[in-house]
Amino acid sequence: MTPLPRLLGVDLPIIQAPMAGVQVSALAVAVSNAGGLGSLPCAMLTADAMRSELTAIRAQTDKPFNVNFFCHVPPTPSAEREARWRDALAPYFAEFGIDPATIGSGPGRSPFTAAVAEALAEFKPPIVSFHFGLPSPELMARVRSWGAKILASATTVDEARWLAEHGVDAVIAQGNEAGGHRGIFLSSDITTQIGTFALLPQIVRAVSVPVIAAGGIADSKGVQAALSLGAVAAQIGTSFLLCPEASTSALHRAALKSEAAHHTALTNLFTGRPARGIVNRIMRELGSISAAAPEFPLATAAIAPLRAAAEKLGSGDFSPLWSGQNASGCKEISAAELTRELAGLA
Repeated sequence: MTPLPRLLGVDLPIIQAPMAGVQVSALAVAVSNAGGLGSLPCAMLTADAMRSELTAIRAQTDKPFNVNFFCHVPPTPSAEREARWRDALAPYFAEFGIDPATIGSGPGRSPFTAAVAEALAEFKPPIVSFHFGLPSPELMARVRSWGAKILASATTVDEARWLAEHGVDAVIAQGNEAGGHRGIFLSSDITTQIGTFALLPQIVRAVSVPVIAAGGIADSKGVQAALSLGAVAAQIGTSFLLCPEASTSALHRAALKSEAAHHTALTNLFTGRPARGIVNRIMRELGSISAAAPEFPLATAAIAPLRAAAEKLGSGDFSPLWSGQNASGCKEISAAELTRELAGLA
């Protein structure tokens, strides 16, 4: 198994999970400068915003960092499914005085494309990671052309084997405990999703590339447990959400510090794909998984005005409060201090 320093060029076996919507470059810089691998989520960034964040990273660290992208196929909008979705949300639109006719549509999240690869090539990031599978072989070759290492998420052994066969440098074994979007891509059946410490050793046995553990790891003991099962590193997201370098909203921070964080569920209500978050009103009332929700990322558009209206009133009832099953590691300390603590250097 390739040692982590040689694989990724980092000193500590800690990878900060890319978390779109709750962080930008500041968190990535802090983790990388502390010896871990900081990550920049790019799926919600325009090309100009991505350039700005990458410029900020290059200006503040000479350490390795990761940039992350989604690889979903943009769906064809369905007027029938959109109508069902807006019908399901109609009581909430009425509650907040929102006219559904005024709601536009938007992609919400963009996949990795040739144009994105071209913009990324200006910066030649050393590590590029993908969620929901991989881009085309041509785009993979473009990323490799500047010497980047490629990581990707697997939620099953079959996905891990597929990724290894398609040339990734390491597989991220994403257990069911992980917060945010599932990386599931060979199936849409969420009953295939299992816990990190059941999934990890199976993937380690199944592939010859290094494996990174993700999901429910919140402290140095969890990191050591992952390493003892064959992982070369642990990817951790939720624990960083209270760090000052994260852009987590005040409502989201409050939820993470409350009893509510003990109850999370996979939901497709906010984007159309299953993602783990703290259970709130919309999830309780509609059910966390709804057949009416349009395909990813089209569900976002109709939810967005409800989220905005509720947040103006100080409520997270319609907000995606992403969190893994273990928020016990969330601390209001610097990301650098947390990185060292997770690595057992406190």
